[in-house]
Amino acid sequence: MCKVLGVSKSGYFKWLKRPISERQKQHEKLSQEILKKHLEFKQRYGSIKIAKTLKKRGVKVSERTVSRIMTKNHWKSCTVKKYKATTNSKHQHPVSENVLDRRFKASKPNKLWVTDYSD
Repeated sequence: MCKVLGVSKSGYFKWLKRPISERQKQHEKLSQEILKKHLEFKQRYGSIKIAKTLKKRGVKVSERTVSRIMTKNHWKSCTVKKYKATTNSKHQHPVSENVLDRRFKASKPNKLWVTDYSD
């Protein structure tokens, strides 16, 4: 493998034993903070909102760094679709009368039939 990569064996083993750099330590700490915020907001916040909340709490970080860390760890925000009313109450179609009036107990079988009909 060392021949293919053009690296000496001693250089490879030296690289393996090298201690973690300060930058890697900072990124690891930042990753933990991002994950905390990601879970705190029920995985709904993306990189932009997480970066803003971290900045408010005094952590110096850019949106791009947060985005990179989230992408690397496969953390994605789950967007929630907004409610949209699909019923049109202002129509000109005839409306059936409410015979049941929320009395759903039937005296005998096959007496009450209910459906949700849409045109």
